[in-house]
Amino acid sequence: MSTTRELAEQYRDEIVTLRRKLHQVPEFDLELPKTQQLILDALEGLPLEITLGKNLSSVTAVLRGGRGPGPVVLLRGDMDALPVTERVDVPYVSQHPGMMHACGHDLHVAGLVGAAKILSALRDELAGDVVFMFQPGEETTGGAPIMIREGVLDAAGRRADAAYGLHVGSASQPLGMWSSRPGSFMAAADQLNVRVVGAGTHGSTPYRGKDPIPAACEMVGALQTMITRQFDVFDPVVLTVGRIAGGTKENIIPDDAFFDATVRTFSEETRAKVQQASTRLVEGMAAAYGLTVEVNYHIGYPVTVNNAAEFEFARETIVDLFGADRFRERPNPRCGAEDFSYILNEVPGVYLNLSACRSADPEAAADNHSPLADFDDSILPDAAALLAELAVRRLVRGVS
Repeated sequence: MSTTRELAEQYRDEIVTLRRKLHQVPEFDLELPKTQQLILDALEGLPLEITLGKNLSSVTAVLRGGRGPGPVVLLRGDMDALPVTERVDVPYVSQHPGMMHACGHDLHVAGLVGAAKILSALRDELAGDVVFMFQPGEETTGGAPIMIREGVLDAAGRRADAAYGLHVGSASQPLGMWSSRPGSFMAAADQLNVRVVGAGTHGSTPYRGKDPIPAACEMVGALQTMITRQFDVFDPVVLTVGRIAGGTKENIIPDDAFFDATVRTFSEETRAKVQQASTRLVEGMAAAYGLTVEVNYHIGYPVTVNNAAEFEFARETIVDLFGADRFRERPNPRCGAEDFSYILNEVPGVYLNLSACRSADPEAAADNHSPLADFDDSILPDAAALLAELAVRRLVRGVS
């Protein structure tokens, strides 16, 4: 029987070609009709049970193993692109103005298609079923919870027993390096939106109004002090104010001022605490200034938590397939967020990183989301082989 790596090499040209087709037609958010059709074309002829999303352009494909029924493994690849104007000089540059696969999701899709081809070739040896989850909307509203509501975790007729996904990077690590960690791997991501409400007047007579701008500025600074004084440094919080606005002219005190922040946390306890503390702080400061404030704290993606046993299983599989020098355990979580967290809240599994950095100097390379992010798709067979190998081994382990 051919190995997953041997089969992945056989499909190299197909999945690289698919990735480059996907890269030319990046689509945003939940409706990705061209991307969906390219996936369906790539899966045509494989022994898969395919269903399409009702409220998004998802594709769910189920492969029935020849030695089943048994456990169910879910493999996930996200599909969506970003509203970024590409500045990478490649022959397959984006043909959709203002849109780019700047986060490498085109590689995720191609790698998952490769895994579907490999596992279809090994179907008779599979001791259970595999669900392939092609998901839109990771960068925006969260396609994963929508697919969960539409039944992706039970697509095989039984709840998935384990789930695996990967994310490529265009910087920081050498090409082909795998990395992950057990426990908290990526942050929860919430939004703090604040409107400070005052009363406008002429800039020469500020005492005749209620100036919201100094209050908003002090709130921004006070939030940073709050983080350092009220939260344990070993259960960190990152609160970054990325937008502040107010006023129309230098001699007019406006009626209101605004600021918006992203809040990253790594535990549910700290996540709840920062919501309460930040709201209490801005409300108290507004009252001290004789102003009012409107606070909207939007709960976003939860913490991405890797199951410890599944992490160890994935690490051993990577070392077996590619060698110990191809894996690094990350000492700390990452502050980025990921809606695969919703899957891992329901099913034990692991999320992995794979470097697709084209540069000889990873530290100097443009990172994901940059218009200069450049991904080396030579690693696609490795991505496909690992996803397939995780499924093969996990199914065997589940029936042993």
